[in-house]
This record gives sequence, structure tokens and C-alpha cells, in this order.
Amino acid sequence: MSKDQLSDTSDDTSEKTASGDSDHPDETSWGEPRAVYEHNVAGELRELNRVLTQHSTKSRRQNSYDVEANRYSHSSDTIPVNDKQDDDGYNWLADTLNGYTTDRKKHRHPDKSLGVKFLDVTVTGIASDVVFGNTILSTMDIPGVIRQARMPQPKKTILDHISGHVAAGEMCLVLGRPGSGCTSLLKVLANHRHSFASVTGDVTYGGMSAKEASRYRGQIVMNTEEELHFPTLTVGQTMDFALSLKTPHLRFPGVTSAQFNASFKELYLKMFGISHTVSTKVGNEYIRGVSGGERKRVSIAEIMVTRATTMCWDNSTRGLDASTALDYTKCLRIMTDIMKCTNIVTLYQAGNKIYDLFDKVLIVDSGRCIYFGPQADARGYFEDMGFICVPGSNVADFLTGVTVKSERKIQPGCVVPDTVEEFEQRYKESKYYKEAMDELQDMGGDSANEKEMLENFKEAAQKEKAKHVPPKEPYTTSLWKQIKTCTIRQYQLMWGDKSSMIIKQGSTLAQALIAGSLFYDLPQNTTGLFTRGGALFMAFLFNALLGMAEVTESFSSRPIMIKHKQFAFYRPAALAISQVLSDVPLMLFQLSHFSLVLYFMCGFKVNAGNFFIFYLIIFVGSLCMNAFFRMVAAGVSTFDKASELAGTGLSILVMYTGFIIPKPSMHPWLSWLYWLNPMHYGYEALMVNEFHNTNFTCAGDSLIPQGPSYPGDQNKGCGVPGAIDGTLIVDGDAYLKLSYKYQYSHLWRNFGIIIGFWIFFVVLTMIGMERQRDLHAGASLVYRRPAPWFVRKLKALIKKDNQKQAVGQPQLIRNEAIFMWDQLNYTVNVPGGKKQLLDDVKGWVKPGQLTALMGSSGAGKTTLLDVLAQRKDEGEITGEILIDGRPPTISFQRSAGYCEQLDIHENTATVREALEFSALLRQPRTVPEAEKIAYVNIILDLLEMGDIENAIIGVPGAGLTVEQRKRVTIGVELAAKPEIVIFLDEPTSGLDGQSAFNTLRFMRKLAEAGQSVLCTIHQPSQSLFEQFDNLLLLARGGKTVYFGETGDKSSILKSYFARYGASCPPDVNPAEHMIDVVSGNASQGKDWNKIWLSSPEYTQVCQELEHLKQDCLSRPPTVGEDGHEYSMPLWYQCKLVLKRTSAALFRNNDYIFNKFTIHIAGALLNGFSFWKLGSSVADLKNVLFTVFTFIFVSPGVINQLQPLFLHRRDIFEAREKKSKMYSWKAFVFGLTVAEVPYLIICAVLYFVCWYYTVGFPNDSSIAGPLFLQMVLFEFLYTGIGQFISAYAPNEYFASLTTPLLMSILISFCGVLVPYSAIISFWRHWVYWINPFNYLMGGLLTGPVWDKTVKCTTSELARFVPPINQTCGEYLTAFLSTSSGYIVDPSVTAPSQCEFCKYSKGSDYLKTLNITKKSSGWRDIGITAIFCVSSYALVFVLMKLRSKKTKSAKAPE
Repeated sequence: MSKDQLSDTSDDTSEKTASGDSDHPDETSWGEPRAVYEHNVAGELRELNRVLTQHSTKSRRQNSYDVEANRYSHSSDTIPVNDKQDDDGYNWLADTLNGYTTDRKKHRHPDKSLGVKFLDVTVTGIASDVVFGNTILSTMDIPGVIRQARMPQPKKTILDHISGHVAAGEMCLVLGRPGSGCTSLLKVLANHRHSFASVTGDVTYGGMSAKEASRYRGQIVMNTEEELHFPTLTVGQTMDFALSLKTPHLRFPGVTSAQFNASFKELYLKMFGISHTVSTKVGNEYIRGVSGGERKRVSIAEIMVTRATTMCWDNSTRGLDASTALDYTKCLRIMTDIMKCTNIVTLYQAGNKIYDLFDKVLIVDSGRCIYFGPQADARGYFEDMGFICVPGSNVADFLTGVTVKSERKIQPGCVVPDTVEEFEQRYKESKYYKEAMDELQDMGGDSANEKEMLENFKEAAQKEKAKHVPPKEPYTTSLWKQIKTCTIRQYQLMWGDKSSMIIKQGSTLAQALIAGSLFYDLPQNTTGLFTRGGALFMAFLFNALLGMAEVTESFSSRPIMIKHKQFAFYRPAALAISQVLSDVPLMLFQLSHFSLVLYFMCGFKVNAGNFFIFYLIIFVGSLCMNAFFRMVAAGVSTFDKASELAGTGLSILVMYTGFIIPKPSMHPWLSWLYWLNPMHYGYEALMVNEFHNTNFTCAGDSLIPQGPSYPGDQNKGCGVPGAIDGTLIVDGDAYLKLSYKYQYSHLWRNFGIIIGFWIFFVVLTMIGMERQRDLHAGASLVYRRPAPWFVRKLKALIKKDNQKQAVGQPQLIRNEAIFMWDQLNYTVNVPGGKKQLLDDVKGWVKPGQLTALMGSSGAGKTTLLDVLAQRKDEGEITGEILIDGRPPTISFQRSAGYCEQLDIHENTATVREALEFSALLRQPRTVPEAEKIAYVNIILDLLEMGDIENAIIGVPGAGLTVEQRKRVTIGVELAAKPEIVIFLDEPTSGLDGQSAFNTLRFMRKLAEAGQSVLCTIHQPSQSLFEQFDNLLLLARGGKTVYFGETGDKSSILKSYFARYGASCPPDVNPAEHMIDVVSGNASQGKDWNKIWLSSPEYTQVCQELEHLKQDCLSRPPTVGEDGHEYSMPLWYQCKLVLKRTSAALFRNNDYIFNKFTIHIAGALLNGFSFWKLGSSVADLKNVLFTVFTFIFVSPGVINQLQPLFLHRRDIFEAREKKSKMYSWKAFVFGLTVAEVPYLIICAVLYFVCWYYTVGFPNDSSIAGPLFLQMVLFEFLYTGIGQFISAYAPNEYFASLTTPLLMSILISFCGVLVPYSAIISFWRHWVYWINPFNYLMGGLLTGPVWDKTVKCTTSELARFVPPINQTCGEYLTAFLSTSSGYIVDPSVTAPSQCEFCKYSKGSDYLKTLNITKKSSGWRDIGITAIFCVSSYALVFVLMKLRSKKTKSAKAPE
């Protein structure tokens, strides 16, 4: 079909794609012809045309499309369209666009078109053929790392001298097998070069060089395979955002920007058939939203909003059925012809009708061009060369398969090229190469026509821009408009994710209430001095901890920001500013309830001025810390590195705030950190605001002497800095000056400095975000690093021994069970009631049969597979699912294979490891382990994966290719030896034609070996469809349209539909035809479900189903039942899961070394900050705080740990739990135990770097217990982080919950508020169940208990003794009940007594409620119990989260 015959096929409804069937019962087809005619909204389209084209309704009627004349009469610049009624859905589109271009000419708007020329384009990248993945040991091999760094990186050629020309108004199809370089070519042509090592050759855009074209980034765009959207935004919000940022300044007279955007929004939504989704969330794999096909169309509509002149499309029909893909290509064809844009497209499994819509074809193999020329000549070119294109096959698949020796067919007697170099040479000798070179003679666009086109383009691009946009910038709207639009979107994101917003506000209020009650009504005496400072410190610290969540949030949204930057929607700096602006009102609300509760509960100054200063400082400080963590995230490329820097940075900020180490106690070599710390300025401002002009009476242990023997205030002293001589009053300003060197005059200076830091961090964030790029250069294989020679030798011996144990050679298992289902219904709860997704579905799969499951979008194909495989955990299922006529047993889920469409795997495992893991855990326990491994070897050979068996699976783009990952998914299920049936959901989606055929050929091989296979499939060519024996065809709502044999060349299927007036033309793919019949305009208005229910075929199906039931029940079951839910015992599951998790951690260098780095950096910082502590009272407090600082190693590590836990939990819940591979108990066991060695290493690293630098005793009786307690703390906080992750719905939720829990534990551990000062409500239960309380006791007792205290001069309490009494005599009664010592007991009046309130470290510890030396070992034991309980909580919460899958209930 040529581009002049757009109407040869009808418009079909779009097919369900990656994420599942559509949830919208009223979903219409692409182009929405049924919406137009069935729902009678043609008037709406006329109004849309009027707004877009400024034509009146009367004018529109006069200039409407004349179907019989086969033309658009109102414009001379039209495209001919066939007069078939089923193509009317495209008439309004072409009519609208023709009218729009006509009015542009009428108003003398310059045209905007660019052709693309590329000459000798050569692209190189880093060679990855023999790249080995790093491990912990390989990274620690310093000499090897140095040698590798000094060696030049090997390069590989990705594209080799590619040349061509795509003119304005042309569509070029780029064909090639995966890995040929098609995506790389599109990236270069879209001017995305930064991910490659080098790009040489010339690429011009209408005569502009690539450098000059970068100024017009938004006019040269690329649509990638990935669907990158904010899942919590609705489709309408997503489109509104894009349109607002691409509103042209030059519009038709009288058309406002709001009208323009609304009109084009309606145009795109109707054009791509997603109008009904406007209020539905976009969603993703884990958040329910639109279907995968609809999400793909949202991506296409979003790039259309750019109105770019040159658009590159990378496999944009992935996951769409052939009919829907054709509809999309038709829309692209119309827009190309009318708007004169340039489209360069790569497609896999492109049908012939899609192929015929293109002007040119470029075929790439191994980075070399083997053909570039007219689409109509490509087939003949290779047929003349001697190749045979089988009738009925896809021409595109034929073109990409000519270089594959195992697939191509050659005419007898012909000599054809064998290597890609020979193909390239043949092409260069052809006329097509000469014609291409002739077109490329003028690369600079020096012809008059090209010069005029380029000038018009530049003028049009400039006129689209707002007034204040600089000419050299690619953006359409002004910076202010970008900021405004991004700010609105930030609020929409908050509203869309209400759960996270609620937990953030709830945790803030909870923390205010808890902290307020902890520091409740602080006394106005010296006992409240330290706790008052602690309350202010906690107020500042908690909001800083909340800011760490910005690291997680920044990385989750980064890919979307980079995509929008490439589309020239907005400057990343505008997003940075919008984040700050959106912070302000939310932070005002958040800190309002926080400050009101905390401030007045603590009993701070009841003065409006002081309160609002407190509120203001907390507010700007919180904004500053949010900006700090965003800056950290913006400055690095990986989340692990950001977590490392954020964790280390937080430790520095906390330690050098001035609370833990007062300024006078800081060592000079690190005191500069104090001045660079914004938290210090905020804390000082809070302190001076509270203490200024305030006097505190001396009380508690600061009052010396005290007791019944010392009435009155005479002859007493106060051991607190700032005490006024001769009184028992402490001046607040003097106390701050002597203890902290704080001054009230610094208050507003500090406020200004915090503002300065905030602006500084925001500016750095803007710079960092502007510099961020997508460095994704394409998939590359990474192999497992070989083990040391002695390990390899040991493994070889074990393997040899296992081979001896193996009995015979295992073969593919032959299945004899018949899998059947009858009257199957499935309903789910939706807003407003219930929705039925499956409606009385019947069928069966017999051994040796390959059954296809097909249908339109919303038909319930994936839903049916999920129900049959017992993978649903929501909704209601009724009907019968039978195996040999009997209900499924407890072992069914592990005995049936299910290859899901999403290829979910442990990314650090190798291909062999993934298959062996499945085989060892899912094959029966009676099968020897050696035999299971031997069976894996068979599967590897069958899937042709022997050459990549040691390759790391990785992630898409950094590991196996899409096709290789699909084979691994199939292999993982086959390795389990499924005994009943194999379900496959879209096994060919995203594959090229040859890979899809190989996959189907392998499935055919499985069926011939005796397996039962049920498979959903998209875009099957005729040759692929003929591989199936049976077909189950569903219509919307899960209604059956056909079930039965397809017949030879689909003869039975064709005859069935022909009998009811829907004959399949000879040259039409029957798979496309039947979808068109049951869901498109070719349905002729018939209800094909009713036709099926009244057909003799349906009666035969019912009879055969009953016969199969009775026959199976009359004989013994063919499937054995061992009575076990899981194939292997729990201990074996734990062993294998632990082995896999340990290997994953061993290969995860970033995670492990970041954990080590946080500990080493934190320990050195802590040790050198508290260098060689002495024996003064201040040093006692410093011992407390150096130990307390150890706690702050945990937030950074937990922040890094939780995303890893959640990622593995997602893999487990999505695939491994539902296949009954192993229990949730084994999952938790593996994740917790695998961390143990690294936690011990972390404790050792921290201990070595810290213990001796602070000057603790070398006595092993002290160092040993302290080290043991440090090890236990590593286990404790890891357990805490993991049990939060076990139940948290997502990473952001976990990152918000952790600060709340950690702040509670820190608050009640007895450091910020001593035990005696905690109010009784908390003191009698929270204090005693707080593990950090016992942690501090176990760490402090050894180093401090027997320490001799010697006060410094400033720490001594001074007072004059009574006349005729020495100091010793005067204090005899006091010393009998109190601790401390007199410097000189013989001193008499008028000289002053000098008294130190502590004589031993034990005296100080008793103030912390550590009353016995044996308490240290007691606390260590209790900490160990808390470690066990924290890990127990991981198990408990994981169990509470686990849902049991649904099974079918017998119909009532």
C-alpha cells in the first residue's frame, strides 16, 4: 500500500500493551473514528477545526472534504485519500491540518521545515565485548585498578560511514536487527551525541551544522522506547504541562494561548484515541493508571506537542498490535505530508501496510549501510541480488533478514553476499548509492530553495518564541512562564501523591508533639539550660533529616527532566526554582503546626517577637537544608554516590552545629567546618533568641553546696559558666558567650548568612541540573569476573563430581495433563461499582498444542492469563479452572510456567545463575541437583544462550538486549520444568521480526516436545500466526469471539468469519483481519460475541469441554502431587536465596563501598574532632557526644539501604512469590543475613578509625565490649531500615518515615534530655523500650566509669565558706551524699572554696541513669535482644504485606 492509499485498511481499536489491559470500557480506537460517528460528536470536531483554522462553520461546510471527489477542496496543498467510509476517522485530521496550514499561509506565517543530510557518519563507543563486572575484591586490587586506568579504553565502531538524505515532507524507515546501530543513528540525527566516544562525519539540518542546530533543540527531537512520565499526574495534566511550555507567541488573531492549548490538546487526544483518559493517572508498573498502549500514545502525543520539524522515533510501536501501529503510522504520514516535517523511524515487526507508508528505507547491519533508497525499490533490489521474499511475509522482516544465513532464502544458482562488508560494497556499486551521493553534493544547503527554507525556518522558530526569550536559546516560553508552569506541576505532583504528603505532615506533627512532651515546660533554672539547647537542636535537626528525602525524589524524577530538556520544554534551572517556590507554602504550613506545638509545649519565651523569630529561623533553615540535599543530588550521577555524600554531609553538619561540640572545644584543624555549616548559624540564632536578656536561677547539681544542712543562699556557688559572682543567678547572654561564644548581635547576621547559603545551594543545584545529561549509550554486555584460579579449580572438581552423580541425560519434560477452564468470570471493584473483565470464558490447552490468545484493547488477555495462573490478589473470580478435570492443587503455581511481559530479573545475576536458581528451587525435590543443572544446560542450548551464559543480566541499556532478556525470561520458566502448562504474555513484544520468529519457533519446539503453551501475542506476521494450532479470540469486556483450531494457513478461522460475512482478502494477514473484524469498523456493527454463542462451533466447544472433563476424571491424574506448596524445603530455599543475595551484594560495588566510605569518613571526622579527650567535665560531655555522634552514621546508610531492599522486594512480589519459587521467609532471611559480613566490616572500620583517635583506653576489657556494642548497633539500625522498607509502599514513603522514627529514638535515649528530666509519662515506658538508651549505656560505661575527673578552672564552683570553717569542714555533710572533690579543703574565708562536682567518671554516668559498672554488659545484652526484635519485625511486617493470590470459586 502506498502513502496515496491510506484507506486500504480500517481503523482498529488499540491493543493492550505492557502494563495490562485497559481499565476503560469505553476506550475508542486510534483516530477515534468510532467516537466521531457512533457517538455523534462530529459537531465537536467542526468546532475544533474552526478554532484551529479560524474558519467559520459556514466556511467549513463550503470547504468540507468531498468524499466522492476524493480530495480536500478547500486547499491546494492536500493529500488524496481513498473514499472508503472506514477511513473517515482520518478525514477530519487531514481536514483540520490542511485548514491550519492554509490559515498560516493566509496570515503569512513562515513555513517551518528542515531536511536532514548525513555524510560518512561514523560513531564510536567504548568497547564492551570483554568487559568484566567489578566485585569488591577486584575494586580493592589497587595495582590492577591503576593498570586498568592507565590503559587506553578500547573503542568499537557503532556506525561506519553512514550517508543519506531525508527531505522535508519525507518519512524514512530505518531497519536493522538489534545491535545493528539503528538507535545510535537516530540519536546522532536527533543531535544527541554526548553518550558516544566520538562522532565524525557531517550532519546538516537544512544547511545548519550540528553545532548551530543545537540552538534549535526543541525542533529536532527523538522519541525513545521508554515511557517516562510522572505516574501520579493525569493524562490531561501531562498534556497541559507540555502545551503550556510550547505555546507559540505568534498565533492567529484573536486566539488566546488558553484557546490554542485547549484546541491542540483536544486534537492530539482525539487523534490518538485517548480522550477518555484525560482524568486518569498515567501510572506505571506499580501505580495503576492508563493501559500500556494508552501510555505509549501519551508519549507520542507529548512529542507531537513540540511541533518539531525533525522527529526521530525509536521503535515507537513497541507493545502495540499491528492494527494500532498502522493507525499511528497513518497519522504520522498525514502530518508529514501536510506539515512538511521530517520523520525518521525505526520499527520492529512492521507490517507491509506500515512499510508502504514510508518514502525511503535505510537498512543497517553491524553499523554499516547495506541499502538506502526508495521504499518501493528495496525489495526488488535484494530480489535482483538473488534473495527470495516469501509471499505473504513482511517485507521489512525480509530486508533485515538477508544478512542472516540461517533465515534467508536464496534463488538457486545465485551468488549472494555473505558478509556485511560485501553487502555494503554491493550497495556502493548500485545506482542508489550514486543517487544518494548526488543528493549530498550540497551539504551546506547553498541552493536557493534550501536557503529560503532555512531562512523561513529560523524566522518561524524565532516568531514562536516569547518576547523575552534570547535568540540563541531553544525554548519557546520565557523563563518566568517555565517557572510558573513547573511550579503548578509540582503542586499537582504533591496532590497526586497524597499518601506521601500526608505522611510528611503527619510525621512532622507527631515529632512536634513527641518532642514537645519530651521537653515539656522547661524549668527557668540551670537544670533547663542544656535541655533548652537540646530542644532547639532537635527542632532544627528533624527538619534537616526530612530534607534527605529530596535525594530520593531528585533521582526518581531525573530521567523525566532530561527528556523534557531535550524537548526544550524548560530549562532545568527553571525546575530548580519551581521546586523552591513550591517548597515555600508547603513549608509554611508544615512548620506552622510544628512550631506552634513545639514552641509552647517546651515553654520557650511567651513573646510574639521571639516566637516569630524562632519560626522564621526554622523556616529558612529548612529551606536551606532542602536545597542542600537537592544540590548533592544534582551534582552526582548515581544515587549511591549521592547517598554517600548526603550521609557524610549530614554527619558533618550535625557534629559542627555547635551543640555536640561547642565552639570553644573545637580543634583548630577542623573548626573551619563550623563556619561553613549553615546549621550552625541557624542554631546560634535560635539560642540567642531564647537566652537573650534571660536569667536562670542556679539549681540541681550546679548549686554547691545544697541540702538540709545548707539553708539559705549564703556561702553557695554555681558551677555554671555565666554565673554572676555573689549570686545564684546565671545570665543567659553570658552563659552563651562563655559556653558557645554566641552573641545576640549575630542574630540577624546569621539570618542573612542562612539566606545566602540557601541561594548558594539553589544556584549550585541549577548549575548541576543544567549539566545533567542522558549518558545512556546503548546496551552493552558485562560478563561475570572470573574467579581466582584456586576457586575455579575447586569448582571444576565439584562439577566433575556432580556429573558422576548425574544419571542419564535429562530431556525436555513431556506434559500429559489437559488444562481447561469453564465459565470463568472476573470482576474488580472500581469507583462507582464493579467492572467485569472476563465474561464466561471457556477453553482448554492440550499437550503438544500452541494456542494463541488475542483480542482488542480491553479484551482481558493478560487478565485471563493472570487468572489462569492464579496471579491475581484482588477482585472476585468465579468459574472452574481444572487440570485433568480436577481443581488445581497446592503445587499448581510452581508447576505452571508464566513468562510475564515485563522482564523482571535480579540485575546482578548472570544468565546461567538465573536459570539455575529457578531450576534448583522449582523442580521437584526428588530430582538430584546434578540433574537439575544438566537440564539447565539443555535449556541454554535450546535458547542459544551458551555464548552469554556468564553475562550479567543488568538493566535495559546496560546489560542484555531486549531480545536476550526475553529469552532469559522464557528460560527461567522452562528451567523449572513446568508439568502442566506454560503461559507467555507478549513474548515477541519489542523484538525484531527475526527474533520474534525465533521465539515462536522455539515455542513450537516446546509444543512438539509435549508441552501445553498458551500465549498472547501482538503484531504477528502471517508466518508467525501460522505457527499456532488454536486461537482464543476475545472482545472487549473479556467476551469470547472465537475458540478453536486455526487450520492450515488459517483456513478454519477464515471460513468461520467468512460464513458470517467477514471474508479475509487473499493478501491480508488473517491475524490483522480478525482483530479488525471484531473490534474495528469492519465489524459491520455486529455483536461477534453473540454470533459466537449461537454458532455450532460454540456448541462443539461446550460438548468437547464436558467430554474432556469426564474423560479425565475417568482415569488417574497425569500430574503427581507431592503436597508441598514449595518444591524445596525452607532450609534449602534460605540457602539458595542467601547465596544469590550475597553474590548480588558482592558485585554491587557502589552500595558496599559507599557504606564503607560513610563509616570511614564519619569515624575520622568524629575521631579528629574529639582528638585525645582529657579528664575535665567538658571532656566527659565530649565522650558522651563522640559516642552519640556514632549514631548519625545510620541515616545515610539507611537512606541507601532502603531503595535496594524495595527493589528486591518488587522483584520478589512481581514474579518469584507468585510462582512459588521460594517463601517470603527465605526472602527476608537472605536479605538480612547477606548484610552480616559487611556490617561487621563497617564496625571494624569505624572502630579502628575512631577509638584510638579519641584517646580511649587500650585495655581490652574496655575496648572489647565497646566494639561488640558497635557491631550490635550495625545490626540494629540495619534491621530498623529494613523493617520500615518491608511495609513501605515506595521509596519516598520509607525516606519520610525513617527520620521520624530515628528522631524519636535519638530524643529518648537520655542524651538530649537526661533521664531525670524526662517527664514521667515517657520516662516510665518509652525510655525503657528505646534501644538507643541501651546502646549509649553499653558504649559509655567502659571508657568512662573508672576515669578520674579533673575540672578546669572555668568548671569549678567558687564560694566563700562560713567564718571559722575550712572548705573541707563546711562541705563534709554535702560530700556525704554527693559526688565531687574540693581542690584545697584547708581554704578559709575570705578566700573562695573551689569545688569540682565530679571526681570519677561514674559520678557523671549516674546523672545519665547508668548506676552500676555492670550496667554496661547488661545494656550490651539488651541491645542484642533489640537486634533480634528488629529483624523479627522485618519478618512480621513482610508477612503482613504479603497477600494470598485468588483462586476460582465455583459459580453459584
